Amino acid sequence: MQIFDKLLRLQKVYIFFISFVLFIIIFSTTYLHANSFKVSDIEISSPFDLKFNKIRVMDKGFQNSFLNLLTMITTSGDKNKIKNTTVKELKAMIDSFTISDEKFINNEYFAKLETTFNKKKVFNFLERKNIFPSIPIKNKVLLIPILVEIETDNIFLFDSNIFYEKWNNESKNYQLLDYLLPSEDLEDLNKIQEISKSIDSYNFLNLITKYDLDDYIILIIYKGKNEINVLSKINLNNSLKVYNHRYSGINLDDDKDFQKVLKNLKITYEDYWKKKNQINTSIKLPITVSINSRSHKKIMQLEETLTNFDLISDFYILKINSETIQYRVVYNGSPKNFLNNMNKNNFDLDTKNKIWIIR
Repeated sequence: MQIFDKLLRLQKVYIFFISFVLFIIIFSTTYLHANSFKVSDIEISSPFDLKFNKIRVMDKGFQNSFLNLLTMITTSGDKNKIKNTTVKELKAMIDSFTISDEKFINNEYFAKLETTFNKKKVFNFLERKNIFPSIPIKNKVLLIPILVEIETDNIFLFDSNIFYEKWNNESKNYQLLDYLLPSEDLEDLNKIQEISKSIDSYNFLNLITKYDLDDYIILIIYKGKNEINVLSKINLNNSLKVYNHRYSGINLDDDKDFQKVLKNLKITYEDYWKKKNQINTSIKLPITVSINSRSHKKIMQLEETLTNFDLISDFYILKINSETIQYRVVYNGSPKNFLNNMNKNNFDLDTKNKIWIIR
């Protein structure tokens, strides 16, 4: 009878561990997509003739997809260092791809490509190139563009201000900053004209506080005959940065010249935002956390949270028994940041000992 009871207890333990392993496998598979970067709506095309080669067309699409991804997660300077990555190298970072909307028009092949890149492989690739990636976080900012004509001493905030009129005419899906322009208000214009002599030192708080946005950019363009000087006051994440640009031989009435300046300014602002969100992948902080092995729901929440942390380069089960599960987490940041992120996701950790316990 004792032997029978012992066998029964062993069977229950065996069933528990088998069920738990299956649970972990199913859960990990479910959230696999969180470990990837998805680049969508890349248009590919090629003449449909005797030289048509779909593989070459796809390779070109993969290159464009990778460049789009790099534009989101690296600064323009770092992107230029690796923009000529070989197709073989970038293909090694692709998890999957989908072709849609294939069609042939006037002997021309058209399609749309969606590519899924493995996040861990991309980060490892950038680390080998000594490049720190950025977390691709979208952000809405208030942009106040002010055009000053030096020769006439006129100031334009809304009407006759080409930057106000055309700033949001074109946007790319890889751009992270979404710009909100101020609504036309005669009172605002009068105020700015009043402080025209000290406009570069004015704080604009009376205008900024009208909008429920913490981040803003004050853009002041001093327009000369064949030269413009630009002052940018960029406030992102409560950090103020001032940039000065000078453009010679520029005529803002010429669309090509205007687009050149516009593109350069947007790249400057995007680069600054990406630097604020860079991940130092050279920091690899090993953290061991423990959780009750019977808290199935909380285990699911923990794995989902760890999977979605961009600063976590890896995590895995270190030890498992009937009481607890220990996870080893490799974190690209400080312990304080890790604890803050865990706290934001409703995890309370006891850090008194070497192994941190999730309560």
